[in-house]
Amino acid sequence: MLQILYLYRMNEWHDIRWKQRFESFDASLGLLREAMANGPHALNQLEKEGAAQRFEFCFELAWKCLKDYLQHSGVNLDTIAPRQTIKEAFAAKILADGKVWIDMLDHRNLLSHTYNRSNFEQAVEAIHLRYLDALQQLHAFLAHRMSE
Repeated sequence: MLQILYLYRMNEWHDIRWKQRFESFDASLGLLREAMANGPHALNQLEKEGAAQRFEFCFELAWKCLKDYLQHSGVNLDTIAPRQTIKEAFAAKILADGKVWIDMLDHRNLLSHTYNRSNFEQAVEAIHLRYLDALQQLHAFLAHRMSE
């Protein structure tokens, strides 16, 4: 009986966990939208750096929320890493474009670990042109699941 109660609590915790993480993802996406509202050309260098930081936070919350959602849905992840989570979510048809998510991961890694002005500008442009839309698609998918 105790084991059944424990398993119930574990499932309840996972259910709550992805929903809690979604709330943080929702807030971070709102901040990223705000930063990119007028496009990267409207931003000065400091504002671009802030937008890049918001993107990093948003991406981290997005993939972790996705991981929690997959686990809640019964997907057993071999490794808990962004690349594996993205692949599993693409296979489950949660993500429409796996390549854009892998590109997003690569840009997040570049922004976090190195500074090269050309790479930085390309990443900020990609956030505006490609990544924001992909993040919003994931958000819409998860928001729909929140209401179920």
